[in-house]
Amino acid sequence: MSDNSTQQEQQPARGFEALKAHVIANKIDSALWASRVLTILFAVGYVIPLFGNAQSAYYKIFMANAMTSALRLHQRMPRIAFTREYLSLLLMEDSCHYLFFSLIYLYVAPVILIPIPIVLFAILHSASYSLTLLDTLGQNSWWGARLLISLVEFQTRNILRLAAFSEIFLMPLVIILVFLGRAGIMTPFIYYHFLVLRYSSRRNPYTRNMFYELRIATEAVANNPRAPAMVRKILHGGVRFVSRLAPPTQPAQQ
Repeated sequence: MSDNSTQQEQQPARGFEALKAHVIANKIDSALWASRVLTILFAVGYVIPLFGNAQSAYYKIFMANAMTSALRLHQRMPRIAFTREYLSLLLMEDSCHYLFFSLIYLYVAPVILIPIPIVLFAILHSASYSLTLLDTLGQNSWWGARLLISLVEFQTRNILRLAAFSEIFLMPLVIILVFLGRAGIMTPFIYYHFLVLRYSSRRNPYTRNMFYELRIATEAVANNPRAPAMVRKILHGGVRFVSRLAPPTQPAQQ
């Protein structure tokens, strides 16, 4: 009995030692996981302000996401070079897009809908790496957390589609915020360039696909015989206007 109890006590210790070794060997990946978890915690702190000021937690969401984006760029980008090629490569990175996103909304009044895309990405990416961390502790550890991670991974496609829809929906929202005096007059123009980058993303086609799905849905409503002529005209005009603003794209990369 004493031997069995000693082994059971040693197993968690070995698991934590393995976790510590993994974190030391994968410092940037571990820091990315930590910054994403912070993004989620600050979002919870904004919605449920049990610990500190809600407005402070709101802006910390964007600061944590900016840290995530900067670390990811450090991983993916070559050594800094002040060349047109380097800038072009930088603007093709999704992490660069969301670094811009964080900087844009650091100067806009708090609105609960704005952080949705970055929180969804934080949930998705932190879940996948959480599984890696749990595996270092042992295959049977933290079964409840593993179940939650499985649910997140099962909903990956829906999470990505919701994040893309949120990106698009924020464009009309930020225009409304300008008229309400809660955003600067240049914010919609800067955010439009963010949407152009997301539409042209090489690795994540979901924003581009969501624009297409919204166009199909809008045209279906406009072409409905029951739709009033004025509504039909406005919807078709809106589709043509947005289509003219869409940039040329390249096939998405894996």
